[in-house]
Amino acid sequence: MTLTHIPSEQRHHWWNEWLDSQQSFPATGNYDLPANAHGLLMVHNEDTVSPGEGFDSHQHENMEILTWVLEGTLEHTDSEGHSGLIRPGLIQRMSAGTGIRRTERNASSLTGRDKLRVVQMWIPPDTDGRVPSYDERDVRDELANGELVCVASGIPGRSGVNIGNRFAALHVARLEPGQSITVPDAPFGHVFIADGSAVFEDIGNLAQGDAVRLTSTGGHRVTASTASEIMIWEMHATFA
Repeated sequence: MTLTHIPSEQRHHWWNEWLDSQQSFPATGNYDLPANAHGLLMVHNEDTVSPGEGFDSHQHENMEILTWVLEGTLEHTDSEGHSGLIRPGLIQRMSAGTGIRRTERNASSLTGRDKLRVVQMWIPPDTDGRVPSYDERDVRDELANGELVCVASGIPGRSGVNIGNRFAALHVARLEPGQSITVPDAPFGHVFIADGSAVFEDIGNLAQGDAVRLTSTGGHRVTASTASEIMIWEMHATFA
């Protein structure tokens, strides 16, 4: 059983003139993503995108990609004909399968000046060669109760958008000060403080951008110190 605290400032940092990317696992550049993964999670980027900017059309294959907006609005289009605006409280899932192209942009115009802050996460599918697919779901009502909500999962019987890996689930909680949640017990876990601050049982204080990686454990209490948003990956497999 291990608990590893990863302070925000220890994340890999990559930036250019319009993108500031804080990466829980090094993702930009010539990195071996599976080798750097924890459990199944190999990309977990907190990206800040300038108004009117974003990624031009680019290709993905055999990847389950989840997008969670913290601030602003993301504009998505892809080669399968899907398009839309992703705002806070809406979980987006794209299964790249045999191949899909997409664009992602900050929907705010240059004159609007609203930044986009978004968390993007990648896990592999449990079977390659799937037909590309897309889903999104508004979970704001479920999050309003201050409980841990399963927003995406491939584990049978779970709620949320369906992801193409039966060994993984993503949970989110929005907490007021003093409210607590319990980390699911799993072979691999990843807890991320998306906003606010919290106290993690057996570790102590966590600030925005901090993460805790768990191996062969769970059941720990996480209590919000301030109004907080917490994201937890529950994973029952690894690349190894």
